[in-house]
Amino acid sequence: MGSMSLGSDDGDHRAAPRVGGGLTTGEVARRLGVAPTTVRSWDRRYGLGPTAHTGGRHRRWTAVDVARLERMCALTATGLPPAEAARLALDEAGLQAPAPQVGYVRSPLPAARGRSRAGTGLRLGDVRQECKGVARAALRLDAAALDALLSAAIEEHGLVAAWSEVIMPTLQAVGRKWETSGERYVEVEHFLSWHVSGVLRRHAPPVVADRPGATTLLACVPAENHTLPLEVLAAALTERGLPVRMFGGALPVESLVAAVRRTGPAAVGLWAQSRTTASRPLAQHVASLEWGVRGARRKPVVLTLGPGWAGQTVPGSPHPSGLAQALTAVESIALR
Repeated sequence: MGSMSLGSDDGDHRAAPRVGGGLTTGEVARRLGVAPTTVRSWDRRYGLGPTAHTGGRHRRWTAVDVARLERMCALTATGLPPAEAARLALDEAGLQAPAPQVGYVRSPLPAARGRSRAGTGLRLGDVRQECKGVARAALRLDAAALDALLSAAIEEHGLVAAWSEVIMPTLQAVGRKWETSGERYVEVEHFLSWHVSGVLRRHAPPVVADRPGATTLLACVPAENHTLPLEVLAAALTERGLPVRMFGGALPVESLVAAVRRTGPAAVGLWAQSRTTASRPLAQHVASLEWGVRGARRKPVVLTLGPGWAGQTVPGSPHPSGLAQALTAVESIALR
């Protein structure tokens, strides 16, 4: 996997001009992870519009125009005031920034500190183009743009592909960023996770009614609060018409046991993000629980989910490596 700064693009992904005119403002906005009104505002306020004019009402953006806007995004994501970011982006392109509008005060350029603050972008590597837009919106804490981009990814690619190829790589990049930067960017991770959770709920189909022996119970192990992977699994199972009971984070052992006995699930998914929270005895205990009438007792199949279970093999308990594998495993169990 390669690496890249948030403010740059791999050559294969750079927006190439179309025959007859380049990208529309809407396409550019989606690429950058901003609202179309933001692109137009940058054009109007700071002169960051297309350098070449074409006939007709709709303006078209070339690869050079888009690169200039990407630089603007990278600079503003570091906290630089928009007017200064625009001035730098235009200076680097050899263009002249317009005078600021009346009522807008130009802020002084921060003093240099030995390196460019624009180099603090996320290292995403070779990922879908949508990841870059999502990451930019998350870094700017732009709620409207982030929601729109996440919704568009799910609608275009489907829940499983959107999670695996757009959302997860971005979440992992944010996590790596704050782990290596002295606890900075924690707010970005929380912000992104919260919006992913909200979009999942809005896009999830109606809850499926329980069917005896076909329900899946999903819960985090005690002391584990990373619920987002279980939320996407619950939404994907519901999308496939399978009943799910979601119990969320840090479910106490007694409550987990009571829930299994009361619901009689075909499968129980236990999520552990960390090896310190994964418990083989707990998984084995849940797998030994019985439910049903005397003479026809059944036991649930326990799925150990998440990186915390790595290296902790639990006999009889599948350990799916990802969302698609977890879906396949649950479907095979619930549809027996």
